[in-house]
Amino acid sequence: MRLSAVDIGSNAVRFLFVEVINGKNEPVFKKLSLLRLPIRLGEDVFVKGEISAKKQKQLTEAFSAYNHLLHVFEVKKFRICATSAMREASNGKETAQLIKEKTGLQIEIIDGNIEATLIYDTHVAEIFGKDDTFLYVDVGGGSTELTLFVKGQMKISRSFKIGTIRLINDLVSHKTWDEMEQWIKQNIKPHKPKATIGTGGNINKIYKMLDGKNYAPVSYNKIKALKEELEEYTYEERIRELGLKPDRADVIIPAAKIYLSVMKWSGVKEMLVPKVGLADGIIHELYYNS
Repeated sequence: MRLSAVDIGSNAVRFLFVEVINGKNEPVFKKLSLLRLPIRLGEDVFVKGEISAKKQKQLTEAFSAYNHLLHVFEVKKFRICATSAMREASNGKETAQLIKEKTGLQIEIIDGNIEATLIYDTHVAEIFGKDDTFLYVDVGGGSTELTLFVKGQMKISRSFKIGTIRLINDLVSHKTWDEMEQWIKQNIKPHKPKATIGTGGNINKIYKMLDGKNYAPVSYNKIKALKEELEEYTYEERIRELGLKPDRADVIIPAAKIYLSVMKWSGVKEMLVPKVGLADGIIHELYYNS
């Protein structure tokens, strides 16, 4: 069975194609292709409040191509989800309707709770200990989703408008940071999570730069040291000397700041990085609910 998922984020749009193979005990999810387009809807939405005509055109062309790829890959089921940028855009629904008229593809604009649930649908916590307590931290361009799971059950979840695109545009107030800090200290820290589980493109890159392997945890101190090292380079140097992509080089430091803040306030010293995201969760949801 071939499935596909699309994550329309604030920083990039991800198109994932997966083949599900029946294993002896459980299905095997084999990634066929992952296409990432740095369209950056958040640059429009968080500054101007709407998606520009230029980015609407880029999205429409991207989904026209995706329509062809669905046939080429012989995809049985697919789902397209949009998060904070399209959710907050004054013309978000209008943009989704435009794409539907041009391509026939339906875009779902989901809220933070659905986003958190879909990410959890990857069942990565079971890898680390299904009877333990974990704090999921998903950092995107427009928001940070925090979800506490106790023995595999969602205990509490909240979305904060703190994201990498907002930070690089200086659009996060001290009040918003304070709200997240107090919420974590009141609702998360008392449960004493075993670890945080970090998802999102930036933490995946941070984990790779720290030579993380085989789901081994990475410490708060190592992430902090890498952030401080990255801050010693200019944006251009991070691209030229460290080999970071242009749309990663500017957001990786604010992303690290968010992850470190969450770890500090929740009293957690280690982060687990399963290298999965929203698109992976959508794939699991499609398979298990097919």
